[in-house]
Amino acid sequence: MLKKNGLIVLVLAFIVSRGFAQTGGSGVDLNTYYQYPLSVGFEYQSLTPFTSLNGPYNIFDAAGTVTMPIPGQPVLQPFARLGYTRFNSLDTLFPGKWDHYHFYGTLGMAYASKLAKNFEVAADASVGASEAIFPNLIDTGATGLPYFLASVGGKVSLTPSYGFSIDFHPTIRYQVAMGPLNVLDGFLLSIGVSASFRFGEDPDSARAMIRSLRLDNARIPPVFSAMQSFYTTNPIGQVSIMNTEKQAVTDVEVSFNQKEYMDSPTPSFSVARIEAGKGIADVPLKAVFNSKVYDLEGGLGFTPLTGEVVVTYKLGGRSAEQRHPVTYNLYDKRAMTWDDDRKAAAFITPLDRALKNYTAFINEASRQATLPAWNKSLQIAMQIYDALREIGIYYQDDPAAPFSKVQADRSFVDFISMPRDTLARKYGDCKNLTALYCSLLETKSVATGFITVPGHIYPVFDTGQSAATYKDIHPDRTMTLAIDGTLWVPVEVTMLDGKSDFQAAWQRAVEEWKANEKDRKFYRTREAQAVYSPVAIQQTDLGLQYGNADDIAKLFAQDLDAAVKVILAGYFADAAKSKDKRDWNRLGIASAKLRQLKGAEDAFAKVLALDPKSVGARVNLGNISFLKGDFAKAVDAYKGAIPLLGKPDKGSPAERSSIAILVNTSRAYAALKRTSESQAALAAATNLDAQATAQFAAVPIAGTEGSRAASSADVGNAINFVEDQ
Repeated sequence: MLKKNGLIVLVLAFIVSRGFAQTGGSGVDLNTYYQYPLSVGFEYQSLTPFTSLNGPYNIFDAAGTVTMPIPGQPVLQPFARLGYTRFNSLDTLFPGKWDHYHFYGTLGMAYASKLAKNFEVAADASVGASEAIFPNLIDTGATGLPYFLASVGGKVSLTPSYGFSIDFHPTIRYQVAMGPLNVLDGFLLSIGVSASFRFGEDPDSARAMIRSLRLDNARIPPVFSAMQSFYTTNPIGQVSIMNTEKQAVTDVEVSFNQKEYMDSPTPSFSVARIEAGKGIADVPLKAVFNSKVYDLEGGLGFTPLTGEVVVTYKLGGRSAEQRHPVTYNLYDKRAMTWDDDRKAAAFITPLDRALKNYTAFINEASRQATLPAWNKSLQIAMQIYDALREIGIYYQDDPAAPFSKVQADRSFVDFISMPRDTLARKYGDCKNLTALYCSLLETKSVATGFITVPGHIYPVFDTGQSAATYKDIHPDRTMTLAIDGTLWVPVEVTMLDGKSDFQAAWQRAVEEWKANEKDRKFYRTREAQAVYSPVAIQQTDLGLQYGNADDIAKLFAQDLDAAVKVILAGYFADAAKSKDKRDWNRLGIASAKLRQLKGAEDAFAKVLALDPKSVGARVNLGNISFLKGDFAKAVDAYKGAIPLLGKPDKGSPAERSSIAILVNTSRAYAALKRTSESQAALAAATNLDAQATAQFAAVPIAGTEGSRAASSADVGNAINFVEDQ
């Protein structure tokens, strides 16, 4: 029973072994890694017949085995066995008569699988022949008889070392006489114990470690924490690989590892095969650093590190690994070189909650002075500039590394302060102030960029205003940069000295743009950050006093007033020069949107003086009444203007004017809480052109779906002004 249970356990162990990864969970094929060319073993077996073989016997077997695994398929192991089997009869009537012994030889095949370095299981089968000698069967002397042998079995092996194994080997043997004596034919169960000596060299020994590759010229220039995202797809350095063997190496994989600053080695390069004596120069090394790189700061600004180039490959089916050290300097998150100006975008940090808190304070401080109908981005830029003026931020050049120096030497390591640090410190050079200003604008979703000219860098932002409507920003076309159809405004932030207002900083930046036409470069922040992601910062509030809200509002109101005067002066100059009713109407519209209602009324009155039947002037005067809160007067003006248009052609400018007037009428009736009349006016507009009506009524009208979402400022901004034809 014990022998049968042992066989069952062996079979189950072998089945489980096929479901268990032959890698032992390590990623290495143990059968290939620990393969050997030849083994020689000696085995002792005790045999038990399944049925009586003409009486009881004590049976034992001793054999020697030579095994030669197939190269490349080490799990398949052909073997040859020579042995001696002794049958001692226990017959009490004829003691010694049936004693006999076999000399045999067999050939077989084993299938062996390693579960771990020191443990393997196998199944085997063999066939062969023996010569049985019966010394006492007949009186005339010894008698020989040939037998056919076949066996199947299993094996559990312990390998305390690479070159030696101890095996537990249960086997079922079948023997059949090739002659008339068949009383000893049948099956036998054997339980064997063997010891084997395996030739070859232990792959884990120091002598056997494969060093097929020569790794040379490993070099990594200074690495910058701020460029963390860039390094995931772009190499930080190179290494050269040479195959020094007389045969090819395969499945070559190169990675780079830096303890503490990487969670795992970064795969950098792979190639299926490197031929004997061949090599690859300048293999790229990539690095996926973890967030700990951002913790570096202070001192010399860098930390000397030693990383490892890790190369795995196969030689003759055996897996190998080589490691090669490489030293370099890892700079902290403030550092960069100016070999690519786009790197500056990494220091623009709009997700910093401290900056978001600051711009939220600025927005609230300036809210009452804001003009709802004028360019929002430009007003935000003014507000932030004035808030920085109010808290006393100022420009201070870096005497050790002025921008002119670092820009000229593209290998020079420069340091840029985090915007939150510049805000706390309240001073910075041009690059620090540019990063701060752009960051603050981006927290309010204003798209920014930066401009570099020889020796200088300064910010620019997108107003979102169509380039064709530049006069709504500034009457001088050259005061804005028309880029891809929208108007951008540059700002010279080094003029944050407490004295220079926004208009002066804007003017100076434009002068620098014009003066450096051949050498200037323009970069969009968001495009640059697709390559150089913003530096990660610790999200803590700075605990700052953000300044005096009243003083910020005062400075903003002054800047806003100056901008309004410049814009209206431009429209007035055009009208005065042309004396055309359309230019006077445009002056009136601009004045109304800029909340200069008296000037708007004067301009529209001038239009009526030139053309008493001007539809535009009548409607726009109605809009002035609306903005003043006199909704009944606005309705009268709108109703008086519609008949002047007659019955306009489909799709004509006159029809669009009719739709605009009807939407205005609907809005005025809604303000008077005359809902049915409001809905009737809106329906009349929709009947003319539903799509155009939707455009003119972009802000929902009270009493219609979605109207609750509209603020009073939105409603005022939604009034439609009409151009004269």
